[in-house]
Amino acid sequence: MGRPEIVAVTRSAAGFGAAEAAASNVLEGVLAQHGATMRPVFPDSFAALTAELPAAGAPADPLVAEQARYFAVDAPASEAEAVAQRLRETDLFETVYVKPAVENPLAPDHRAPASIAPRLALPQAAATSGPIPDFSPRQGYLKAAPDGIDAGHAWSLPGGRGAGVRIIDIEGGWQFTHVDLRQNSGGIVAGRPFPDQAWRDHGTAVLGEIGGDDNNMGVVGIAPQALLSAVSHRDLGSAGAISKAASLLRAGDILLLEMHRPGPRHGFASRPDQAGYIAVEWWPDDFLAIQAAVQRGIIVVEAAGNGAENLDDAIYDTRPANFPSRWRNPFRVSHDSGAIVVGAGAPAGGAFGPARSRLDFSNHGARLDCQGWGRGVVTTGYGDLHRSATLPSDEDQLFTATFSGTSSASPIVTGAVACLVAIARQRGMALSPAVVRNLLRTTGTPQQASAAAPLSQRIGNQPDLRQMIARLAAMA
Repeated sequence: MGRPEIVAVTRSAAGFGAAEAAASNVLEGVLAQHGATMRPVFPDSFAALTAELPAAGAPADPLVAEQARYFAVDAPASEAEAVAQRLRETDLFETVYVKPAVENPLAPDHRAPASIAPRLALPQAAATSGPIPDFSPRQGYLKAAPDGIDAGHAWSLPGGRGAGVRIIDIEGGWQFTHVDLRQNSGGIVAGRPFPDQAWRDHGTAVLGEIGGDDNNMGVVGIAPQALLSAVSHRDLGSAGAISKAASLLRAGDILLLEMHRPGPRHGFASRPDQAGYIAVEWWPDDFLAIQAAVQRGIIVVEAAGNGAENLDDAIYDTRPANFPSRWRNPFRVSHDSGAIVVGAGAPAGGAFGPARSRLDFSNHGARLDCQGWGRGVVTTGYGDLHRSATLPSDEDQLFTATFSGTSSASPIVTGAVACLVAIARQRGMALSPAVVRNLLRTTGTPQQASAAAPLSQRIGNQPDLRQMIARLAAMA
């Protein structure tokens, strides 16, 4: 797990104005006492705005001006609340709030695959020797609708394997040397990854779904010709990582947010069952980072989170005491960030309920745009499906059949979008984030109800590339 993030919001749109500068010694004293440092959350926006100040009356982009007010305070996790309170007392800031650490949006029981494996007919012994088998027949999410997203149809068309599309995954760790991730990997382009294998397994599994090498062994990604890179939130914070990643992309490229965090339902407390966890855009700085990326034409795909929450609930309308006064609930469709928010649906086959029904842990609500498989995803990492018999600890040869959560759902949508964007580019079309989101909402294989999850608990349709590609012809 990462650490809590402290965000201080200045009163002045220019960050620290003349009045605040007079109290800089007070600020420095507070930071020094707690071993803390402070930096802009959005350094490019802060630099751009401050460069404009000498020119009297120079107009500032409202979003840039708002971002320039946000500062990240790096402090020991045990000191987070104390530092935030001391900073509030300085009266230098409009507000200071503490965000819970982001976590990977894996299904809550992902650490107990033994309880899931029987439903997936996994081999009794995970370790196998000899060449790595071809697991693509087990990647049901690649199949034609209604089971999958019909990746094969996209692959039959020019650009349909995602060529030319850049994708950056934001989370905490990856194994870019994996034997099935070597053809189109851009590596870690910003941020320091966490040293733990759990983070690497997760990121590796995400990458395998999107861009696993098409090499007749292991898995094949949905968009195997897309360029995959990564940014770690470990030292940048979630909003800082989003902003940095967006600066490295162009319009039509894709940013994947593999994160969720504890929300207000249970007092923002971390829990093993993930109850109450929500999508990161609910926090003000994350919302601004996503909004800025979308305004630049970058397609942002965001995990809805595994908190089993109705995001339409009135609890999300209540502004926390330390949020900025301008904050409004981003889960209201009239004020959302523009990101594509993805829920977790049951896979084909019936092992976890009717296909495309909401899985019990998945958040739901009007804000959700579409769904992907939230159970039984075959991809790279972990090792419950395959590991080297001679060197079981070799992370470069691990494969899984139990990847899950909105963690596994969001890469499916990301891969589908990459194929769609690449095909559109081949046809001389540039797809905006709004157009892509509308296609995901108005096409696809419909959500189904289960005994425990009626259709009123919206997670949206499962993407169908054949349908979306057909719509391109009408848009040309």
